[in-house]
Amino acid sequence: MLSHEDVLITGNSTAGDWKQRTPDMQTEKEDDEDSSPEEFVALCSFTGSDSDQLTFSRGDRLLVHVKTSSEWWWAELQGVKGYAPACYLQQGAAEEEEEEDDASLEDPWQDEEYFGSYGTLKLHLEMLSDKSRTEAYRQVVLSNSASLRSKVVMDLGCGTGIISLFCAQLAQPSAVYAVEASSMAEYTRQLVKQNGCEEVVTVLQGRAEEIELPEQVDVLVSEWMGNCLLFEFMVESVLLARDRWLREGGVMWPSSAALTLVPCQADSYFAEKMAFWERPYGLDFTPLQPLAQQEFFTKPKFSHLIEPDDCLSTPCNVISLDMYTLQVKDLEEITGQFQFCVERSGSFHGFTAWFTVYFESLGTGGATVELNTGPNSEPTHWKQTLFMLDRPISVYAGDSISGSILLHRNPIWRRHMIVTLNWKINSSLEETDNCQVGTKSFPMWR
Repeated sequence: MLSHEDVLITGNSTAGDWKQRTPDMQTEKEDDEDSSPEEFVALCSFTGSDSDQLTFSRGDRLLVHVKTSSEWWWAELQGVKGYAPACYLQQGAAEEEEEEDDASLEDPWQDEEYFGSYGTLKLHLEMLSDKSRTEAYRQVVLSNSASLRSKVVMDLGCGTGIISLFCAQLAQPSAVYAVEASSMAEYTRQLVKQNGCEEVVTVLQGRAEEIELPEQVDVLVSEWMGNCLLFEFMVESVLLARDRWLREGGVMWPSSAALTLVPCQADSYFAEKMAFWERPYGLDFTPLQPLAQQEFFTKPKFSHLIEPDDCLSTPCNVISLDMYTLQVKDLEEITGQFQFCVERSGSFHGFTAWFTVYFESLGTGGATVELNTGPNSEPTHWKQTLFMLDRPISVYAGDSISGSILLHRNPIWRRHMIVTLNWKINSSLEETDNCQVGTKSFPMWR
């Protein structure tokens, strides 16, 4: 194990290796354990994925010895010690005070922070400046303008109302309901009026779960995607709005989505964050490398731009979502499988993920519009997401990398998730180890 935070790694390094390389840090943890542990209660059940993690049930009392990071704590349950996810634990009494504890729990959706960020222009400037994203939605409306005539549209999470304005100006819908929960809705009303669309577009401020429409809609359009497709889980609001307001036979935009994965090299990022500490200014700073690993490689790297040449294999879709059949309960755990054939020898630093969404045509035989956030398309504000292994592994053309990806939604903080990657490398070279196995989990937090 290379760090307290990086708790789900096997086949890449061992706990013994880490203790031997960083005796000072290990001694520090042992010293911390000498202090009195704090008792916490499990808010919900958790199943550890390896021997370093505790498995516990809702209501169990855990003794926390060391708060090793904001995500993982070193804890004890019935004499067994291991790592426990901090967000699953709450200090306080047990079941008899459960209702009181739940009442004091912070907003699990973090709505004040989330919608507050959309009440300022920073994020809207970033999204509107993303031409690939915005033009894709414009093209969807334009290519379906004839079919949108006299239709009723809901634009969920409309922000500044750009998609609603596209509908009103490029097509002739009978009504567009622009729904926005943040304070930006006040300005969206001004923009609608400024652009002469107030007779068609009605701005409604409120959460999708709470707003009321005067009628059902023929089209539900939303730009709900986050990093690694699902992060922040705005998609739940879209699904609830679909079930409540989309008339039978209505259309969802996007209509489907796919998460794509590829094993990759990341030489420059590895050099910047890890190799740098080998000989800066002619000095040996290698004792800082375990700390660098904990700080930079235990969480995914957002806004990564992978070069096509850094892909070690042909990318593949690992998760596909049908926006007509996907249910809210399905979001708790979504898993996919992958099987890659290494096409070029190199250093396997990790996996890169991105997504594609598809907008079906309203008319029979019409073209599907696609928004692809991958490296072979124009860059978007999402870019790609990089998941770094603990250390690079040499792979060779002909090797296979197989395994699975699991998106596990946080049961308490509903906009968060943990991405777990399991992989197995089968070598094509007889003189090398035939098989290497590894697993690593990455918390994705706001």
